[in-house]
Amino acid sequence: MEFDSTENRRTLSGMRPTGKLHLGHYHGVLKNWVRMQEDYECFFFVADWHALTTSYDNPETMGEHVWDMVIDWLAAGVDPEKATLFIQSGILEHAELHLLLSMVTPLGWLERVPSFKEQQQRLADKDLSTYGFLGYPLLQSADILMYRAAHVPVGEDQVPHVELTREIARRFNAFFGKGPGFEQDIEKAMSQIGKKASGRFRSLRRRFNEQGDRDAHAQALELIRGAPQLTGDQKQLLSGYLEGRGKALLPEPAALLTEAAKTPGLDGQKMSKSYGNIIAMRDDPKRIEKAVRSMPTDPARVRLTDPGDPGKCPVWPLHRIYSDAATCEWVEAGCRAASFGCVECKRPLIRKILEEQEEIRERAEPYVARPALVKEIILDGNERATRIANETMDIVRSAVGMRYF
Repeated sequence: MEFDSTENRRTLSGMRPTGKLHLGHYHGVLKNWVRMQEDYECFFFVADWHALTTSYDNPETMGEHVWDMVIDWLAAGVDPEKATLFIQSGILEHAELHLLLSMVTPLGWLERVPSFKEQQQRLADKDLSTYGFLGYPLLQSADILMYRAAHVPVGEDQVPHVELTREIARRFNAFFGKGPGFEQDIEKAMSQIGKKASGRFRSLRRRFNEQGDRDAHAQALELIRGAPQLTGDQKQLLSGYLEGRGKALLPEPAALLTEAAKTPGLDGQKMSKSYGNIIAMRDDPKRIEKAVRSMPTDPARVRLTDPGDPGKCPVWPLHRIYSDAATCEWVEAGCRAASFGCVECKRPLIRKILEEQEEIRERAEPYVARPALVKEIILDGNERATRIANETMDIVRSAVGMRYF
C-alpha cells in the first residue's frame, strides 16, 4: 500500500512552546497560518519535544508555556474547526517513526544541517552535545512524514530542513518500497493504460535510464499524469518506477515559501525574547505606548529641526507593517523635511498597534476565561492526529517487517 496523493492539500507546521507569543510570531507565522487554513488541510502542532532539545534543563515552565501559546494561536484567528491543533508529545507515534527513520539516516546528513552549528554557536552557554540536539532535524522530518504533508510552510532559511525530509523519504522508499507485490503492482498499472501506452512508457523509461534522456523522462511523466484511468497511487507508483524508485510509502513534501514580515523589536533588532525587545501579542496597552514612545529613532534627528532618513530609523519598518500608504507617505515626507518630531511620528503607529491588540485580546478572552475549552480543542486535535498517525505507522511497520500478528 502507498498513499494517494491526488489533490493532497495537507500542510504541517509546528512551533516550540516558549510562552506568550510576540508580534514577530504574529506577523511572521500566525497570519500565514490563518490564511492557509482557508485553502489547505492544516495541521499545527505544539513542538514540545523540540523545545526540550535546547531547554532540557528547564522543564518547569513547559505546561504554562504550552497553554499560553495555544491561546495566542486561537487569538490570532487559527480556527480549530478548520485546522487540526495538537501537541507533539501526545502522539507517541512521532517517537516511533523518528526511531525507525534513524535506522536508515546517515549521520553526516544530520551534521550538515545549517542550523546545527549555527545554534551551537548562538547557544554557546548550553551543553548541546546531545543526541537529542543532533537528531532534532530527523524528529522534524518524522513530524512532517507522519501526516504525509504535501506542503511545509517555511521561510527561505528553513528550506534545507524540508530538503532533508525529502532525502529521508526518498531513502526510506528506496529501502522498503520494493517489497512483495511491487512488480505485480507495476504490471497492473501498466495494464490500466493499455498495450500501446504501456509500450511507449517502457521505451521512454529505457531511454531515460540508459541514456539519461531528460526529454524522454518528461514525456513519460506527461503520459502518466494524462492517464485518467490511473489512480493517484498508481501514478505515484509509475513515477517512482520511471526513476528506479519503489512505492512512495512516505511521500516527499515540498517547501511552501511563505511571506514572513520581518518585525523589528523595540531596539531595531529582530524582535526576540532573548533580546528583551518584544511587544507581546496580548501586551498591556500602557506598556506598549510607553515602549513605542521610547523607541530609538534616526540618530541624525538630534533636534526637532534636523531632517531625518526613515531608512535609518527603527520605527519605520513598523510603520511599513501597520500604517496605510497615506500614513507612510506622511511619515516619510515629514521626517525628511523635519516638519514634525519623532513623538508625533509614533502616534499613528501606537494607535494601530493598540487597535490590533484589542482585537487579539477580545478573541483570547473566552479561552483565558475557560482553560478547559483550550484543553478540549487540543484533545480533539490529538485524536484526529492520532488517527492519521496510526494509518502511517501501519504502513511503516509493514514495510520494515514488523507486522507479526
